[in-house]
Amino acid sequence: MVWTGTWVAERLGVELIGDEELPALLGLALRRNPKRAHLLVSGVLGKHVPQRPSVVYGAGLDLGRRVRELLGDEEAARAVVLGYAETATALGHAVADGLALAPYLHSTRRPVAGVARAGGFEESHSHATSHLLLPEDPKLLAGDGPLVLVDDEFSTGNTVLNTIRDLHERHPRERYVVVALVDMRSAADHERLDAFAEEIGARVDLIARAAGTVRLPEGVLEKGRALVAEHETARGPQAAPLTSAVVRAALDWPRGLPDGGRHGFTPEHRERLETALPALAAGVGKALEAPGSQGTGEAPGTRETPAPGTGRVLVLGFEELMYAPLRLGTALEEAGHDVRYSTTTRSPVLAVDDPGYAIRTRLVFPAHDDPADGPGERYAYNVAGAGFDAVVLVVDSAADTPALHAPDGLLARLAEHVPHVVLAVVPSYVPGTTGTAGTTRNVGNSGADTLTATEATEAPERSSMLPEPLRGPAFSSYAPDEVGWLLQDLSDVELEAPTEEREEAIQSGGAHYAESLPVEYQPSERYQELFHAALESSAARVARAVGTVTETVLAERAGTPVLVSLARAGTPVGVLMRRWARDRHGLGLPHYAVSIVRGRGIDANALRWLAAHHDPADVVFVDGWTGKGAITRELAEALKDFDGFDPEVAVLADPGSCVRTYGTREDFLIPSACLNSTVSGLISRTVLRPDLVGPDDFHGAKFYRELAGSDVSEAFLDAVAARFDEVAATVDADVKELLAADRTPTWEGWAAVERISEEYGIHDVNLVKPGVGETTRVLLRRVPWKILAKRGADADLAHVRLLAEQRGVPVEEVDDLPYSAVGLIHPKYTRGATGADGKAVASQ
Repeated sequence: MVWTGTWVAERLGVELIGDEELPALLGLALRRNPKRAHLLVSGVLGKHVPQRPSVVYGAGLDLGRRVRELLGDEEAARAVVLGYAETATALGHAVADGLALAPYLHSTRRPVAGVARAGGFEESHSHATSHLLLPEDPKLLAGDGPLVLVDDEFSTGNTVLNTIRDLHERHPRERYVVVALVDMRSAADHERLDAFAEEIGARVDLIARAAGTVRLPEGVLEKGRALVAEHETARGPQAAPLTSAVVRAALDWPRGLPDGGRHGFTPEHRERLETALPALAAGVGKALEAPGSQGTGEAPGTRETPAPGTGRVLVLGFEELMYAPLRLGTALEEAGHDVRYSTTTRSPVLAVDDPGYAIRTRLVFPAHDDPADGPGERYAYNVAGAGFDAVVLVVDSAADTPALHAPDGLLARLAEHVPHVVLAVVPSYVPGTTGTAGTTRNVGNSGADTLTATEATEAPERSSMLPEPLRGPAFSSYAPDEVGWLLQDLSDVELEAPTEEREEAIQSGGAHYAESLPVEYQPSERYQELFHAALESSAARVARAVGTVTETVLAERAGTPVLVSLARAGTPVGVLMRRWARDRHGLGLPHYAVSIVRGRGIDANALRWLAAHHDPADVVFVDGWTGKGAITRELAEALKDFDGFDPEVAVLADPGSCVRTYGTREDFLIPSACLNSTVSGLISRTVLRPDLVGPDDFHGAKFYRELAGSDVSEAFLDAVAARFDEVAATVDADVKELLAADRTPTWEGWAAVERISEEYGIHDVNLVKPGVGETTRVLLRRVPWKILAKRGADADLAHVRLLAEQRGVPVEEVDDLPYSAVGLIHPKYTRGATGADGKAVASQ
């Protein structure tokens, strides 16, 4: 039999040296990767090469039993097994099954809303490097028992070293066990691992099925690139054109059982799965025995579908979802089916139709799970032309999307090459929620049901009709992990009008201020210089307030806080709080932005989405500052109709003494108040208009992509975050003092506003805008009457004075002002000034 590494070995001079078993375990292929030309292709991993499920699972079980023998039962019961995404997720799970006594977790490249990040690391040679650790139980990796790390191959040791380094700094332990199918390290790599173990003062053992090295001749990377370029357009054997129908399998997945180890998988979970496997396999078997149909909308086939259930079956998993398909495969095999198992992958590999090459054919299709890193190609190897009579595609419900069923999607590509295609959907597990089930049918040409009571599970995060949060760069200039906007995109709607015209329309029609937008203020060169000067002078002060309010939140919330900023002024603050928690504590706090409108309350649909995805008790509302506390009161009133949410707002500055959770009660310049969208991710103020926002919609906002050249959102965040280390000690002292203090709100600001309203003959507190931030808003968005400035507060008011000068607004110096500045709007001069209900106040 020809070794499946012959083709590459002959052309590149690559050699495998080591145990006699190596050629049976490994073949060779070429990959499109600038860091490494060759790919070791495992014949027993079940990734690129279809293999009997019992062989794949047995390889992992055997390694796990060897680990248990090495550790002994007492230490094995204290251990945690960690596998690597995407290739080794099933292998690691099988090792944990062999160990039997330990929980399992695998890294992931799929961020999951509401699950805090417990660590992460880089895989230097991979095409997609960032790994996240997202255990449901944050204590899973915090113990001091042995950590068992499982990968398919141990080539240089860099990935393992990166992992241990990251986790050891957080939770040191005395023992690590590294497990792989093959250990292909060089002598230098061996020495480096030994030195690293000595450096951290821990024992590091290694268990592998076989060991050896790869001998690479000089210039192999360049030769490999040339070979890939030469053969990239070559095509393997093509099947006769098919458009096989796709049927769904009845998969009665146990409610609440994780679909794999992304968030942790315990021995108790394993027992539940073992009990359920026969029934799960029976549901798949029934679908294999059913005649084909066109229930998913594919065109009729061009040749008759052969009788299913009697030939060779491929169970095809999906990227990181390897273990559930593998166990379905083992159960089908035990039931008497002739089964092979492999999975789709992100890894781009050259296909060459040669017996001496490990990757004979390649199917290419677009990603279908809305990946966080954006769209791209995905691959299924050695499926086309392999003689399979049926394929069972197993995906999680997060990947059961229109893209999967599209004309160029994976199901269509499989149907081109395999006569019978079965889709089995496992509910995506999200901690704290359980999957929901529904019944679907596949209907053939005759209209008869081809599969009765087919149960299609739906991901909890997709169970609502509400859409997923908008994220940058498609919506906002913030990075996608910084904030998810629970808004709808109204960027293509004309909503702006000059300030005077807008307020005239509000006055004449009694319209609400949130039904339109002011024209975005474009700062002059002089004003921009003031912004940057203010940022430079106040960055440390802002950083200190960010640290203080974040540490207060972390100290007083029992669970993992979910930051929910009030768009848009609160959103930069929420991003900074998230960065502080990440940089100082390694926490990945979820962060969303929602709309709240004076007189209309908070976006009820956004609250419903949050309640469906998180524990409402974990939600922390975030804003930039308090003025007189109108929004604080608005939020408290709105939340009376929703159970579980805490109406407390966390702010950077609370000069009005309206909240308990704050960074400071001083009224100081927060530079993000100086600008509008260009310091808030290029997002407008929120919009609530009945013809645009229906009863089942989020409130709206616009993304001003055209202002990208003026965007300083990231510059503001980076300037403040750069001062975190500098203020850390001061923050610790501030928080200790705050936690021991009486922080009961006194509402002093509201009393001061009432006094000012009467003294200046306004007689409406809603036309008095206290604080530097609110005063700035008056000058940027409204038709102001005059500005009150506290004498001696010049350092925080340079931009206010410039704006007042540009708009011809007088600035009055006041001695006993409790704020640094107050902006006044008078109905006599501002016909469209708005009151507490957001509507116009009649001129006097």
